[in-house]
Amino acid sequence: MKVRYLIFLGLIYFIGFPSQVYSQTQFEFLPDGLNFLPLRANNQEAKLGVLYYPENANLKVDIGNTMDLLSFQFPQSKSKLNLGIEFMAYASVIGYGQLRLQIDAIDGFFGGNATFSKPLNDNLLSLRLRFIHNSAHLVDGNYWVHPYPRDWAKPGGPIPFTRDFAELVAANTITVENYNLRYYGGFSFSARIRPDNLKRVSALSGFEINSDKIIGKLFDKPVNIFLAHNITYAGLPDYSFTNQSQLGVKFGSWESKGILFFFSFYSGNNMFSEYFDERINKVGFGFAVDFP
Repeated sequence: MKVRYLIFLGLIYFIGFPSQVYSQTQFEFLPDGLNFLPLRANNQEAKLGVLYYPENANLKVDIGNTMDLLSFQFPQSKSKLNLGIEFMAYASVIGYGQLRLQIDAIDGFFGGNATFSKPLNDNLLSLRLRFIHNSAHLVDGNYWVHPYPRDWAKPGGPIPFTRDFAELVAANTITVENYNLRYYGGFSFSARIRPDNLKRVSALSGFEINSDKIIGKLFDKPVNIFLAHNITYAGLPDYSFTNQSQLGVKFGSWESKGILFFFSFYSGNNMFSEYFDERINKVGFGFAVDFP
């Protein structure tokens, strides 16, 4: 009899507990904005823009976006859990005569993410867990740039490059006087890799600092000066560091849509994965559009 009574109480609890949680949770379909902004200086993020390299007049073209689809807000803890999707690609443009782009190589990414944020005192703590498929390809520009008889300009032609990885990043955002600072760190694990000499585990860290108090406003919109830096430690195939820095200005609120102009410095493994084992140094000037 006592066992039946305990089982009955247990059923009441487990039936009632989800309803209590649900009643305390606010759900929103297609919420505005993003719960976790893309990492500004990380290449493997959804962006829309162009980066020009004066050394050889090549371009890096980014096309993509990330979007939060579902939002669960927990008023008691003032926290938020969002679920979203990411689709993006970036291409290496080696020529653009007569307004025709000659695409040498392209990296594509698609997947989904779960993001969590919670204010704590004067900080905003946030997490992002994402699952991404990344594949790399040589494109017709690499083939047609070769003199007759036609062949791939890259020695050996294309390689089958694939990474299916999970990435976890933790970030903290604070305000110091007139500056907003976000610093972060994380790691990723690739469940599937090609070629097989790639290392499965990698790490990243970095920071972003911005201020809309230095210049003021333009047409009643804030103007943000920003500096961002990202460090990646990955085995491609040997473990090494890759650094990228950006210094620029954004016209518009930092967390909403805007136009960016920036200077970029890149040092490390080639960001185009068909050439992943090449070490390069690049200086560029970029233009981008934010529409979170």
